[in-house]
Amino acid sequence: MANYKSQVFLFLVVFGRYFVCSGDFYDSSVMPRVAISILARNKVNSLPYFLTSLRLLDYPKERIDLWIHTENNYDETEEILQKWAEKYKNLYHSFHLYSQVSPEPKEGKNEVKVFWDTAQYKHVSKLREEALNYARDIRADYLFTLDADVILTEPATLKILVGRKYKIVAPMLISDGLYSNFWAGESKDYSYEDSSYFMKFFKRELPYLGCHNVPAVHSAVLISLMNESSDYLTYYPEEHSDYMNYGDDVTNFAASARRIGTKIKLCNDQLFGFTTMPNNDNEPVKETQRFINLKVDALGHEVDFPLDSDLKKYVTYPKWSKFGCDMVYMINLDRRPARRKLMLKIFKELGIEVKRLPAVDGLRLNRTMLRRLKVQFMPGYEDPYHKRPMKAGEIGCFLSHYNIWKKIVNRKYSLTMILEDDVRFSPNFQDNYRKMLSEVRNLDFDLIYLGRKILMEAAEEQVTPHTTRPRYSYWTVGYLLTERGAKKLLDAKPLQNMLPVDEFLPIMFDQHPNTTWKSYFPNRDLVALSAQPLLVQPMLYTGMPGYVSDTELSSVINTRTFSLRKDL
Repeated sequence: MANYKSQVFLFLVVFGRYFVCSGDFYDSSVMPRVAISILARNKVNSLPYFLTSLRLLDYPKERIDLWIHTENNYDETEEILQKWAEKYKNLYHSFHLYSQVSPEPKEGKNEVKVFWDTAQYKHVSKLREEALNYARDIRADYLFTLDADVILTEPATLKILVGRKYKIVAPMLISDGLYSNFWAGESKDYSYEDSSYFMKFFKRELPYLGCHNVPAVHSAVLISLMNESSDYLTYYPEEHSDYMNYGDDVTNFAASARRIGTKIKLCNDQLFGFTTMPNNDNEPVKETQRFINLKVDALGHEVDFPLDSDLKKYVTYPKWSKFGCDMVYMINLDRRPARRKLMLKIFKELGIEVKRLPAVDGLRLNRTMLRRLKVQFMPGYEDPYHKRPMKAGEIGCFLSHYNIWKKIVNRKYSLTMILEDDVRFSPNFQDNYRKMLSEVRNLDFDLIYLGRKILMEAAEEQVTPHTTRPRYSYWTVGYLLTERGAKKLLDAKPLQNMLPVDEFLPIMFDQHPNTTWKSYFPNRDLVALSAQPLLVQPMLYTGMPGYVSDTELSSVINTRTFSLRKDL
């Protein structure tokens, strides 16, 4: 066991990412031996992706021992594990799959228990302890505990964590909400407690990017077994031991680590992977929907979960739907094929049947095109924040939406959903959208914001349980528009007094604070509503890593000559 200790692991840091060199720098036969324990029960939704990411871990498989426990499955979890084992188990140093059926009643199809009781916590703690003892018995150097709803999208995760040589360390996982696999605060009895450090670590922003001491970790944890003190780590204390039994595996393990003085580390300097949100006791969500939420959120981070071809048959998708609309349009620039490809994957996960509309590219606009369209800019318009005229990208954006408004009127679509290609959907979008739509069916409205930037802090009128009457707002990332609403927008002849579409819409429902701009549009009778809570948002905001705006990167238009000039 000592022969690998002199081994050198070389990490290169390039643009914030770690790369572990291979080849001549290490001999895989002397890499630390890692036992990986997996608990999988009724995980048909996540398991195909979990197993694929497990196989893709960039760590010598001959130095990995797999210990998998499954029980009481009412779905295809055991079948998937058996078929995967037939194909891949011989790649690993050893493979153990334990399956059992206990006398407890099975839940209904596609549902799981929401409320955990003491007996269930105790049972899971025992299973964790079995895995820990298994790793000790085979004299593994490390135990890596993994839950089957964890998707490690960074293949170097295990190699990175091993190379850091911490006694206990976890890769920070993100979810579709404010949830992760660590605690930043704890009470005296080792139970969870809110802490301001949670958000600081979770947001992965400087100076909180790195490895941190935390009270507890779970779901994906690497435990070093190479020190004598690790013998006292436990998930399930004996009844008469020196350790107290706090009732669940997370607190038991954290308490044992604290008692022997072992620090628990959380590393957030990489986007290591994802995990599902737990059920909310007040609003249980089916397992299938929870995992759809996670896949959609990961795609919003431009991360596509890996999936082996032989596991694709276990993955299902919703039926295609226009979500109560005559048409769903997505605006997308021809020179943004990556965005288009990403959005099509998201629409597949949600079952949204979408027609792509090629966006008007501001970079291709010229004087002839603008004059042919009879575009006239609003006299004296200046961006309220940057004090500049319109940019070419803003003109292209307006014309893209304008073209859809014309299609709605020409084709007499009663209701249309309009989405931009950087839209990010909220968790449980389908259900929340349908609730909102059912509430407004008999209401008089022209436009419904699905997402917006609220610019006025004053309280808004609540119209239905899931809608409000919006005040001054920005963004056209997603909205519904009726035929009557589109006609009102066109009848205002906005190309004769053009300003950004973000400003035009609030003018039309008479909630814009600039009275001069409003005077150019005397008929401001658009009836607007807004989803509340909001159902969509942009994937990235200004200043976030990876943020690219085709509007902001374009040039300013000289409103007198229609010529482009560089922004000052």
